[in-house]
Amino acid sequence: MNHVGTSAPMTRRRFMAGAGLALVWPSVLFAETKVPRNHGQRTAVMVSYPTKEKAGTVIVDTRARFLYLVSSVAEARRYTISVGRDGFRWSGVVKVGAKHEWPAWTPPAEMRQRDPSLPDSVPPGPFNPLGARAIYLYRGGADTLFRIHGTNDAAGIGGNQTSGCFRLTNADIMDIYQRIEIGAKVIVLD
Repeated sequence: MNHVGTSAPMTRRRFMAGAGLALVWPSVLFAETKVPRNHGQRTAVMVSYPTKEKAGTVIVDTRARFLYLVSSVAEARRYTISVGRDGFRWSGVVKVGAKHEWPAWTPPAEMRQRDPSLPDSVPPGPFNPLGARAIYLYRGGADTLFRIHGTNDAAGIGGNQTSGCFRLTNADIMDIYQRIEIGAKVIVLD
């Protein structure tokens, strides 16, 4: 771990060893990737967005790769997001069913079938794919397994590389997390 007065960079190996987590994910054990030191760029801007949806509604435009949080009938806060890669985009209306700060991540069974090298779970922290916050999307009272979440790899924001989730920088997810209520309507457009 980084100690006061040393210049040694914090690496995955040092972080995981110091946290007693070296056996969580083998690729993490041997990697020398640096621990993120910031939460990434803030992309949120207020934009004109005429809508009939009420304030607090989330509208995800997967083609444009923007997430809008409706503020009024004429404005919304717009965030740049990453969306599902080919074959993983979806559309529909869901609700915010839960929210978690620094969530753990358990890959769904379908994801582990596609990539058996994935771990059973990843604890909260700087190497967790869900980042600093996760907003869980539900349909009919059941978890869809899709999330609006942060990332510890902010350089990847704005692309088509997820398995159906909507990924923001940690700075943006921490901002929107405090603005979205459980039960909020989420409209996903394709």
